[in-house]
Amino acid sequence: MGKDIEKEIDREIVKRVREPRIKDSDLFETVEEVFDRSTVLAVLELKSRGCIDKLKGVVSSGKEARVYWAKDKNGRDLAVKIYLTSSAEFKKSIWKYIKGDQRFEWITSLPTHKLMAIWARKEFSNLVKMYRAGVSVPQPLCVHRNVLVMEFIGAEGVRAPLLKEAVELGEIDYGEAKKIFAEIVRNIHRMYWLAGLVHGDLSEYNVMLHNGSVYIIDVSQAVEISHPNAHMFLYRDVINIVRFFRDELGLEAASPDKIYNYITSNKTCDDLDKYLEE
Repeated sequence: MGKDIEKEIDREIVKRVREPRIKDSDLFETVEEVFDRSTVLAVLELKSRGCIDKLKGVVSSGKEARVYWAKDKNGRDLAVKIYLTSSAEFKKSIWKYIKGDQRFEWITSLPTHKLMAIWARKEFSNLVKMYRAGVSVPQPLCVHRNVLVMEFIGAEGVRAPLLKEAVELGEIDYGEAKKIFAEIVRNIHRMYWLAGLVHGDLSEYNVMLHNGSVYIIDVSQAVEISHPNAHMFLYRDVINIVRFFRDELGLEAASPDKIYNYITSNKTCDDLDKYLEE
Protein backbone atom coordinates (compact mmCIF):
# COMPACT_ATOMS: atom_id res chain seq x y z
CA MET A 1 0.00 0.00 0.00
CA GLY A 2 1.44 3.39 -0.99
CA LYS A 3 2.12 6.11 1.55
CA ASP A 4 -0.43 8.44 -0.04
CA ILE A 5 -3.17 5.83 0.36
CA GLU A 6 -2.14 5.17 3.97
CA LYS A 7 -2.32 8.92 4.69
CA GLU A 8 -5.76 9.06 3.12
CA ILE A 9 -6.95 6.19 5.31
CA ASP A 10 -5.50 7.89 8.38
CA ARG A 11 -7.30 11.12 7.49
CA GLU A 12 -10.56 9.24 6.99
CA ILE A 13 -10.18 7.55 10.38
CA VAL A 14 -9.62 10.91 12.03
CA LYS A 15 -12.80 12.20 10.37
CA ARG A 16 -14.89 9.22 11.34
CA VAL A 17 -13.64 8.67 14.89
CA ARG A 18 -12.12 11.83 16.34
CA GLU A 19 -14.87 13.96 14.77
CA PRO A 20 -17.82 11.55 14.85
CA ARG A 21 -20.33 14.28 13.94
CA ILE A 22 -19.04 14.35 10.34
CA LYS A 23 -20.06 11.11 8.67
CA ASP A 24 -20.41 8.08 10.92
CA SER A 25 -21.74 9.71 14.08
CA ASP A 26 -24.51 7.15 14.20
CA LEU A 27 -21.94 4.37 14.14
CA PHE A 28 -19.37 5.46 16.70
CA GLU A 29 -21.38 6.74 19.64
CA THR A 30 -18.58 5.72 21.98
CA VAL A 31 -14.89 6.22 21.22
CA GLU A 32 -12.26 4.56 23.38
CA GLU A 33 -8.68 3.47 23.16
CA VAL A 34 -9.86 0.09 21.91
CA PHE A 35 -10.52 1.73 18.56
CA ASP A 36 -7.07 1.61 17.04
CA ARG A 37 -6.65 2.02 13.29
CA SER A 38 -7.12 -1.66 12.47
CA THR A 39 -10.20 -2.00 14.69
CA VAL A 40 -11.83 1.11 13.22
CA LEU A 41 -11.39 -0.27 9.71
CA ALA A 42 -12.80 -3.63 10.82
CA VAL A 43 -15.90 -1.99 12.30
CA LEU A 44 -16.39 0.15 9.19
CA GLU A 45 -16.13 -2.98 7.03
CA LEU A 46 -18.79 -4.68 9.13
CA LYS A 47 -21.01 -1.63 8.72
CA SER A 48 -20.52 -1.73 4.96
CA ARG A 49 -21.63 -5.38 5.00
CA GLY A 50 -24.80 -4.44 6.85
CA CYS A 51 -23.77 -6.26 10.03
CA ILE A 52 -23.71 -3.15 12.22
CA ASP A 53 -25.58 0.14 11.99
CA LYS A 54 -24.94 1.84 15.33
CA LEU A 55 -22.23 1.04 17.86
CA LYS A 56 -23.20 2.13 21.36
CA GLY A 57 -21.79 1.76 24.87
CA VAL A 58 -19.68 -0.87 26.61
CA VAL A 59 -21.59 -3.83 28.02
CA SER A 60 -18.67 -5.66 29.63
CA SER A 61 -14.92 -5.31 29.77
CA GLY A 62 -12.17 -7.85 30.34
CA LYS A 63 -8.43 -8.23 29.95
CA GLU A 64 -8.70 -9.66 26.45
CA ALA A 65 -11.88 -8.18 25.00
CA ARG A 66 -14.70 -5.70 25.40
CA VAL A 67 -18.31 -6.24 24.45
CA TYR A 68 -20.37 -3.37 23.07
CA TRP A 69 -24.08 -2.96 22.57
CA ALA A 70 -24.95 -2.24 18.94
CA LYS A 71 -27.94 -2.06 16.61
CA ASP A 72 -28.50 -3.28 13.09
CA LYS A 73 -30.55 -1.40 10.47
CA ASN A 74 -33.73 -3.06 11.70
CA GLY A 75 -33.13 -1.97 15.29
CA ARG A 76 -32.15 -5.44 16.48
CA ASP A 77 -29.84 -5.51 19.51
CA LEU A 78 -26.38 -6.87 18.80
CA ALA A 79 -23.35 -7.73 20.90
CA VAL A 80 -20.05 -6.66 19.33
CA LYS A 81 -17.03 -8.32 20.91
CA ILE A 82 -13.75 -6.56 20.18
CA TYR A 83 -10.57 -8.37 21.08
CA LEU A 84 -7.97 -5.93 22.38
CA THR A 85 -4.96 -5.91 20.08
CA SER A 86 -2.75 -4.62 22.91
CA SER A 87 -3.45 -7.43 25.39
CA ALA A 88 0.04 -8.32 26.64
CA GLU A 89 -0.92 -11.47 28.56
CA PHE A 90 -3.07 -12.96 25.84
CA LYS A 91 -0.55 -15.44 24.41
CA LYS A 92 0.19 -16.86 27.87
CA SER A 93 -3.48 -17.28 28.73
CA ILE A 94 -4.40 -19.20 25.56
CA TRP A 95 -1.37 -21.49 25.38
CA LYS A 96 -3.01 -24.31 27.36
CA TYR A 97 -5.77 -24.46 24.74
CA ILE A 98 -3.34 -24.31 21.82
CA LYS A 99 -0.59 -26.69 22.90
CA GLY A 100 -1.18 -30.10 21.37
CA ASP A 101 -3.59 -28.78 18.74
CA GLN A 102 -1.75 -28.94 15.43
CA ARG A 103 -4.30 -26.64 13.80
CA PHE A 104 -3.29 -23.70 15.96
CA GLU A 105 0.13 -24.22 17.57
CA TRP A 106 1.74 -22.06 14.91
CA ILE A 107 -0.32 -18.97 15.69
CA THR A 108 1.50 -18.10 18.91
CA SER A 109 4.41 -16.88 16.79
CA LEU A 110 2.19 -14.19 15.26
CA PRO A 111 2.03 -10.54 16.38
CA THR A 112 -0.71 -9.99 18.95
CA HIS A 113 -3.06 -8.10 16.59
CA LYS A 114 -3.01 -10.98 14.08
CA LEU A 115 -3.38 -13.52 16.85
CA MET A 116 -6.48 -11.69 18.09
CA ALA A 117 -8.00 -11.81 14.61
CA ILE A 118 -7.52 -15.58 14.42
CA TRP A 119 -8.88 -15.98 17.96
CA ALA A 120 -12.00 -14.00 17.01
CA ARG A 121 -12.54 -16.28 14.00
CA LYS A 122 -12.02 -19.30 16.25
CA GLU A 123 -14.75 -18.10 18.60
CA PHE A 124 -17.03 -17.43 15.63
CA SER A 125 -16.38 -20.94 14.29
CA ASN A 126 -17.06 -22.50 17.71
CA LEU A 127 -20.29 -20.51 18.04
CA VAL A 128 -21.42 -21.64 14.59
CA LYS A 129 -20.80 -25.31 15.43
CA MET A 130 -22.56 -25.02 18.78
CA TYR A 131 -25.51 -23.02 17.45
CA ARG A 132 -26.09 -25.50 14.63
CA ALA A 133 -25.90 -28.36 17.13
CA GLY A 134 -28.64 -26.80 19.25
CA VAL A 135 -26.38 -25.64 22.07
CA SER A 136 -27.85 -22.56 23.74
CA VAL A 137 -25.33 -19.88 22.72
CA PRO A 138 -25.72 -16.40 21.21
CA GLN A 139 -26.35 -16.64 17.48
CA PRO A 140 -23.13 -15.78 15.60
CA LEU A 141 -23.67 -13.20 12.85
CA CYS A 142 -20.42 -11.74 11.46
CA VAL A 143 -16.69 -11.63 12.09
CA HIS A 144 -13.91 -9.51 10.63
CA ARG A 145 -10.39 -9.18 11.96
CA ASN A 146 -10.64 -8.81 15.76
CA VAL A 147 -14.35 -7.94 15.79
CA LEU A 148 -17.12 -10.49 16.35
CA VAL A 149 -20.83 -9.68 16.00
CA MET A 150 -23.48 -11.86 17.62
CA GLU A 151 -26.95 -11.90 19.10
CA PHE A 152 -27.38 -9.70 22.16
CA ILE A 153 -28.57 -11.63 25.22
CA GLY A 154 -30.59 -9.03 27.08
CA ALA A 155 -32.57 -5.98 25.98
CA GLU A 156 -31.86 -2.36 25.04
CA GLY A 157 -28.23 -2.45 26.08
CA VAL A 158 -28.78 -4.18 29.40
CA ARG A 159 -27.20 -7.62 29.24
CA ALA A 160 -28.77 -10.61 30.91
CA PRO A 161 -27.29 -11.53 34.31
CA LEU A 162 -24.56 -14.09 34.66
CA LEU A 163 -25.42 -17.17 36.73
CA LYS A 164 -23.17 -15.84 39.51
CA GLU A 165 -24.99 -12.50 39.53
CA ALA A 166 -28.46 -14.04 39.49
CA VAL A 167 -27.59 -16.12 42.55
CA GLU A 168 -26.13 -13.13 44.40
CA LEU A 169 -29.35 -11.20 43.70
CA GLY A 170 -31.41 -14.06 45.15
CA GLU A 171 -33.25 -14.67 41.88
CA ILE A 172 -32.91 -18.47 41.91
CA ASP A 173 -34.75 -20.74 44.32
CA TYR A 174 -34.03 -24.44 44.85
CA GLY A 175 -36.52 -25.62 42.25
CA GLU A 176 -35.16 -23.24 39.64
CA ALA A 177 -31.61 -24.28 40.53
CA LYS A 178 -32.43 -27.90 39.69
CA LYS A 179 -33.86 -26.88 36.33
CA ILE A 180 -30.92 -24.63 35.45
CA PHE A 181 -28.40 -27.25 36.50
CA ALA A 182 -30.06 -29.86 34.29
CA GLU A 183 -30.15 -27.43 31.36
CA ILE A 184 -26.44 -26.67 31.69
CA VAL A 185 -25.55 -30.37 31.77
CA ARG A 186 -27.72 -30.98 28.69
CA ASN A 187 -25.88 -28.22 26.88
CA ILE A 188 -22.50 -29.68 27.84
CA HIS A 189 -23.71 -33.05 26.54
CA ARG A 190 -25.02 -31.53 23.29
CA MET A 191 -21.77 -29.60 22.85
CA TYR A 192 -19.75 -32.81 23.29
CA TRP A 193 -21.77 -35.16 21.09
CA LEU A 194 -23.35 -32.90 18.45
CA ALA A 195 -20.81 -30.07 18.11
CA GLY A 196 -17.76 -32.19 18.92
CA LEU A 197 -16.47 -29.52 21.30
CA VAL A 198 -15.60 -28.99 24.94
CA HIS A 199 -16.01 -25.49 26.41
CA GLY A 200 -12.83 -25.68 28.47
CA ASP A 201 -13.54 -22.76 30.81
CA LEU A 202 -17.12 -23.24 31.92
CA SER A 203 -18.19 -21.68 35.21
CA GLU A 204 -20.81 -19.47 36.79
CA TYR A 205 -19.15 -16.50 35.09
CA ASN A 206 -19.89 -17.54 31.50
CA VAL A 207 -23.44 -18.79 31.78
CA MET A 208 -26.20 -16.20 31.30
CA LEU A 209 -29.85 -16.46 32.27
CA HIS A 210 -32.45 -14.77 30.07
CA ASN A 211 -36.20 -15.28 29.81
CA GLY A 212 -35.96 -18.55 31.69
CA SER A 213 -33.21 -20.01 29.50
CA VAL A 214 -29.51 -20.69 29.88
CA TYR A 215 -27.00 -19.20 27.44
CA ILE A 216 -23.38 -20.30 27.37
CA ILE A 217 -20.92 -17.56 26.39
CA ASP A 218 -17.18 -16.97 25.89
CA VAL A 219 -16.38 -20.00 23.75
CA SER A 220 -13.18 -18.86 22.03
CA GLN A 221 -11.07 -21.35 23.98
CA ALA A 222 -13.37 -24.32 23.24
CA VAL A 223 -11.48 -27.28 21.79
CA GLU A 224 -12.47 -30.24 19.66
CA ILE A 225 -12.91 -33.51 21.51
CA SER A 226 -9.83 -34.85 19.69
CA HIS A 227 -7.64 -32.30 21.50
CA PRO A 228 -5.21 -34.11 23.86
CA ASN A 229 -6.56 -32.16 26.86
CA ALA A 230 -10.23 -32.16 25.88
CA HIS A 231 -11.35 -34.65 28.51
CA MET A 232 -9.35 -32.94 31.24
CA PHE A 233 -11.05 -29.66 30.29
CA LEU A 234 -14.46 -31.35 30.21
CA TYR A 235 -13.96 -32.85 33.66
CA ARG A 236 -12.90 -29.45 34.99
CA ASP A 237 -16.02 -27.85 33.47
CA VAL A 238 -18.21 -30.40 35.24
CA ILE A 239 -16.36 -29.89 38.55
CA ASN A 240 -16.87 -26.12 38.32
CA ILE A 241 -20.59 -26.39 37.69
CA VAL A 242 -21.22 -29.04 40.36
CA ARG A 243 -19.19 -27.07 42.92
CA PHE A 244 -21.13 -23.90 42.29
CA PHE A 245 -24.57 -25.47 42.55
CA ARG A 246 -23.62 -27.42 45.67
CA ASP A 247 -21.84 -24.59 47.50
CA GLU A 248 -23.92 -21.59 46.44
CA LEU A 249 -27.40 -23.09 46.06
CA GLY A 250 -27.26 -26.15 48.30
CA LEU A 251 -28.22 -28.43 45.44
CA GLU A 252 -27.80 -32.14 46.14
CA ALA A 253 -26.03 -32.61 42.82
CA ALA A 254 -24.43 -35.84 41.70
CA SER A 255 -20.65 -36.14 41.86
CA PRO A 256 -18.55 -34.74 39.03
CA ASP A 257 -17.41 -38.29 38.24
CA LYS A 258 -20.97 -39.51 37.81
CA ILE A 259 -21.96 -36.62 35.54
CA TYR A 260 -18.71 -36.75 33.53
CA ASN A 261 -19.13 -40.49 32.94
CA TYR A 262 -22.74 -39.97 31.90
CA ILE A 263 -21.85 -37.25 29.41
CA THR A 264 -19.04 -39.20 27.79
CA SER A 265 -20.78 -42.59 27.63
CA ASN A 266 -24.33 -41.74 26.55
CA LYS A 267 -25.08 -40.39 23.09
CA THR A 268 -28.56 -39.34 24.16
CA CYS A 269 -29.60 -37.78 27.45
CA ASP A 270 -33.25 -38.82 27.60
CA ASP A 271 -32.75 -40.28 31.09
CA LEU A 272 -30.47 -37.52 32.37
CA ASP A 273 -32.62 -36.43 35.32
CA LYS A 274 -31.99 -39.60 37.32
CA TYR A 275 -28.22 -39.03 37.09
CA LEU A 276 -28.23 -35.45 38.34
CA GLU A 277 -28.77 -36.07 42.04
CA GLU A 278 -26.79 -38.01 44.59
